[in-house]
Amino acid sequence: MLWSLLRDAHDVEDVLQETNAVLWEKAHQYDTTRDFLPWALKIAQLQVLAFRKRKARSRLVLDEQLVTSLVDDYLLEAESLDARRRALGECLQKLSPEHRHLVVRRYEPGNSVDAIAAELGRTPGAVSEMLRRIRLTLLGCIERSLLREAHT
Repeated sequence: MLWSLLRDAHDVEDVLQETNAVLWEKAHQYDTTRDFLPWALKIAQLQVLAFRKRKARSRLVLDEQLVTSLVDDYLLEAESLDARRRALGECLQKLSPEHRHLVVRRYEPGNSVDAIAAELGRTPGAVSEMLRRIRLTLLGCIERSLLREAHT
């Protein structure tokens, strides 16, 4: 989010540091029954606005209303991603143990289709095809789950 609001690496780094400091200072105020991301993004938004006021002499393209609008868009996207992440977790549990293990193995750091194929005694093409089918199954399951959630 900070990159799209500030665009300068040094400014992003400064505001991120300030945001982290405020999050740390206000950690005792965080309500653990609520989502963390909206709370943290609001603090980041306030830090961006404070940064912009300090840098008022330099030319800044984004006005306060646009910053607020962008943060609101990020919050909506974050909610959508949270729902997709929850659905993915549920859908992974519905896979057979063999398929779930294959997906987990594929996304372990440093792992590859070739390594998994060698481990299973299958060709890389066969493993890739199996993973493609599993991903399609997961996608369908996630979409159905999100559709059910939207109708409740």
